Order: sequence, then C-alpha cells, then structure tokens
Amino acid sequence: MSEEKTTNTPVGADAHVGPETASQPTTPPCHPERAQRVEGSVPPVAPETEDVGIPEPQEPLALSVAVPTAVTMWNDPKIMNLSFRTARMLSGSALVPDTYRNSPENCLVAIDLANRLGLSPLMVMQNLYVVKGKPAWSGSFCAAAVNGSGRFTALEFIFVGEPGTPSYGCYARACRRSNGSVCVSDTVTMQMAQKEGWLNKPGSKWQTMPVQMMMYRAAAFFARAHCSDILLGIPTYEEEQDTRGYEEEGKRTVVTLNAQ
Repeated sequence: MSEEKTTNTPVGADAHVGPETASQPTTPPCHPERAQRVEGSVPPVAPETEDVGIPEPQEPLALSVAVPTAVTMWNDPKIMNLSFRTARMLSGSALVPDTYRNSPENCLVAIDLANRLGLSPLMVMQNLYVVKGKPAWSGSFCAAAVNGSGRFTALEFIFVGEPGTPSYGCYARACRRSNGSVCVSDTVTMQMAQKEGWLNKPGSKWQTMPVQMMMYRAAAFFARAHCSDILLGIPTYEEEQDTRGYEEEGKRTVVTLNAQ
C-alpha cells in the first residue's frame, strides 16, 4: 500500500489554482478601478478627496427684509372706526370750513394729515384748501410750519431791488439750530411772476398784493428746499392757483325791493 504524498502549496499570486479560478481574469493591483466585482466581496471604497476650499454652488437665497409698519387708521379697524366717528363729529361743527362741513370723508383725510404732522385736526382744516380737486396748503401755513418745527430760527424775509421794478423781490432766510448754518430760499421777483404767468391770470392776487404773494412764495420755496417733510409733498394754495388757474367766484344774486 503506497503512501500518498501531499504537498502544501502556498496560495499566492503565482500559485496554481483550480480551473475555475484560473478562468477568471486577474487585474493588476495598479488599476483598482478595472477590478471586476467578485460575488461576495466588499466593493472598493472611493478614496477621500482633499477639501481645497472651493464652495459648492448654491441657489441664491431670497432676502426678506422686515419693514416695520406703523399702526394707523388705514391698517387698524379699531382706529379707523374711532377716527371716522371723530370725523363725523367735526363735520357737524360750524367752525370748520365749507370744504369739510357735512363731509366726514374730507374730515377723515384732514385727521390723517394732522396725525402725520402732529397738529390739531382743526388747524389742518383751517389751512388746507382744495383747488380743483387737489389739496393745497395756505401760504401762511408754510411760514408757521417752519417756525413751529423748531429746526430753524424765525423766518426772515429779505427784500431786494427797487419797488415797482421787475427786479423787486424777496427771499426767506433762517439759521439751522443743529449746526448754525444759514439757509435761504430762491429769490422771488416780479420778473419771475411775469415770466411764469402769475400776473396775467384772471383774479390773480399778484396784481393787488404782490408783496404778500412774494413772501408766501418765498416761504414755500424755503420749506420745500430745507424741510420738505413738513409739507408732505402738498403744494401751497397760491402755487396751485398760479398753476391751475383761479376758481371763479360764485355769482351773487342781488334782489332790489322798490318801496312804494
């Protein structure tokens, strides 16, 4: 009985294996990406890439800016109801002008302007006119608003030129309290009124009271140039009349009684 000799052959790259194993192609270790996946083996793990600090593209974020909204009559129903009741009460007063009498809607707008300016509603109604459907401040209101704002010293009106000539005019001047700088308006002259057509309009006050009209216009120019917020972008009554024309006064009927 012959003895069988067994030879322990180490398994390695050069070892002879069975036909099944030999039939599978081998991939050199220097090309791991070409290795075929053997059933039951662990898939290769991709090597970690070094972070070079390049940010990934991202979608632009929508910026949402929170704008604080003040509570007014226009966005608060309770304040609106209270304001309308106040407007209805003011519309029945005999002290308000005809534009606001028996018109709570107009009084409501005046109350809103008064709240914005920090004034009395009655003061606003006494100085806010309607010229052909557009609101306008009185000329005296501009000077009162500038003086009452506390930002400037009292307005001064400096007259230039010779009275009765086209160069005659005036400008408004005041000192700013915050830094002491001198603020002046444009000079309003009779030549300006002539070229702008203010003198030739029917019923124009420039023909009867030019000095007062120059002061009103100079005050409006000053307020519009140095503190436009106190006018809320609303023109003056005189500016609207000079631009849009003077409204015709209502005709009066005179009744004559013959004594017998």
